[in-house]
Amino acid sequence: MSSGIIRTAQNSFSTVFRLIDLAIISGLMLIVCYAMDIVFVNVYMFQIITAIAFFLLYSESLELYRSWRTETLTSQLSVTLVCWSMVCGSLAFIMYFTSVFDSVSVSKQVPFYWLVSCAVALPLWRLIGRLVLNNFRSNGANTRSALIIGVTKSGLALARNIQKSPHLGLKLIGFCDDRDEERLEVEHQALEDNKFIGDVNYAIEMANRSSIDNIFIAMPMSAEKRIQQILNVCGNTTARVHIIPDFFTFNLINSRLSKIGDVQTLSIYDTPINGLSSWTKRVEDLILSTSILSIIAIPMLFIALLIKLTSKGPVLFKQDRYGLSGEKIKVWKFRSMTSADNGDVVIQAQKNDSRITPFGAFLRRTSLDELPQFFNVFSGSMSVVGPRPHAVAHNEKYREEIGCYMLRHTVKPGITGWAQINGWRGETETIHKMEKRIEFDLDYLRNWSVFFDLKIVFLTIFKGFSGKNVY
Repeated sequence: MSSGIIRTAQNSFSTVFRLIDLAIISGLMLIVCYAMDIVFVNVYMFQIITAIAFFLLYSESLELYRSWRTETLTSQLSVTLVCWSMVCGSLAFIMYFTSVFDSVSVSKQVPFYWLVSCAVALPLWRLIGRLVLNNFRSNGANTRSALIIGVTKSGLALARNIQKSPHLGLKLIGFCDDRDEERLEVEHQALEDNKFIGDVNYAIEMANRSSIDNIFIAMPMSAEKRIQQILNVCGNTTARVHIIPDFFTFNLINSRLSKIGDVQTLSIYDTPINGLSSWTKRVEDLILSTSILSIIAIPMLFIALLIKLTSKGPVLFKQDRYGLSGEKIKVWKFRSMTSADNGDVVIQAQKNDSRITPFGAFLRRTSLDELPQFFNVFSGSMSVVGPRPHAVAHNEKYREEIGCYMLRHTVKPGITGWAQINGWRGETETIHKMEKRIEFDLDYLRNWSVFFDLKIVFLTIFKGFSGKNVY
């Protein structure tokens, strides 16, 4: 017999959401025609039907109608915009390669205003609906009771998230655990305002009385037999039962469910940038690098001339770095030193370093020596935003000393990054400084989004060009 599969939670209002989307897409075409005093013709109906078909296809592929109750508003709006952007691209492709829109009686302005208005309306109604639902739930409406079995780190983390997120509509009743209260003394100190209401049998009694809506099992993975016993008993109740695996014991990096044949797997370490995200990131890099290179081209020529006039040696310095998946890449920089270390031993620049040229010191303090790396971005070996690439010698040293160090190479290295704008740049003469840099790099991997990248780029303008540890 099949053991079943894990599916993404569906939104209980998914059918209603689909109908609202279809009404918006159809209605806005009529509104645009009416506002522009243009006759609604069959071509516009064809556009509506085509757009709806593509939107339903893309929305199902990206799971737009899944439950967003526990996810961020930004993620929901981003997926909505991506779906509609793909619809726009598909319609543009069809319009370009067909003659159905060439009739003089068909206005080309109507599709444009319609597509733009839908791009605004589809996310906007979700924003309004989410705010309304959150307000209802925060005021106690549409709430469901919840009980956690297992006073564990994952259970306590779940409790904290429920308490600080009233918009989820979950009311936490308390904890149940089979262990004696003496054995829970340490955990009790972390319970804060949560109640310890009894053992597991008491939780099952509540479920049998239909006094609880949701049971979250947060027991350690080693308690497999006990978890199975609880599941067998809860199968005779009407409570919704959820298992919260104690993956908090792992340093999760973009974990996601996948399926190999009939076997469900959960990745612990994975890249946040794959599939559609990798294309989005590449387009972002091309737009940013092209725009910035067009602005800095002339300043870069002056910098190159000054380097040549003030010291002997080449203008550019190429050093080996590890890129995506640990592959070696050549990173370009303006030369700021009299020597070019690129071997098994690379000494970081220090305060009053004799190797740094006078003009090179200025370039390093202002990060202007990094400007040639925009050519790396344009060619695809780097990104504008990502973990800063370290010398190969430093990588080999720190990968042995800092846990999860190499996970930063699950994405392309960047010119600027989350660690740099938070002050962790320049010399890392202590292991603590490198650990903090890696901590922020991994935080970036967990929370990557295009909006996060743009935030980092914006903050770099004010915080990323200098630092007290930069020599």
